[in-house]
Amino acid sequence: MDNTSGIIIRTIIKPGDTGYITFLHGKLYAEECGFDHTFEPYVAIPLSEFVKNQGPRERIWIVERDGLVMGSVAVVKCSDGQAQLRWLLLHPELRERGIGRQLIEEALAFARRCGYSSIFLLTVDILPRAAGLYKSFGFKVTEETKTRMWGREMTEQKYELNL
Repeated sequence: MDNTSGIIIRTIIKPGDTGYITFLHGKLYAEECGFDHTFEPYVAIPLSEFVKNQGPRERIWIVERDGLVMGSVAVVKCSDGQAQLRWLLLHPELRERGIGRQLIEEALAFARRCGYSSIFLLTVDILPRAAGLYKSFGFKVTEETKTRMWGREMTEQKYELNL
């Protein structure tokens, strides 16, 4: 689907996408949240597996502007009834334009069409804008665990939504 200003959102994975999505996560989370280098493998390993083994009830949306990857989100199958929302990220230049909301809307609509009964996501408590977005769709925090990961102390949160 095309948007204004040279922005497209596509579901076809191209060479370089996996690396660039990993890079974008690593760079932006380091700059914005103080995450260390261990965050990149957390993104890269499951993302690579997803790309290699993507099933018909899974999809990734890649945000591109003028040929550069600028964001993503994915629906990943966890069981027949449950999916996970993963890798939601937008470059700061594309934030506050409704693109993140559009990505989640499309992901949830896809998950419903695929017949999932619920979807969850894992995040951390230091991302209040993302939390507000998730809550606006009806996601609720169902678990919280204080932890040290990616070079800092924080609380990991699980959000869930019945579809």
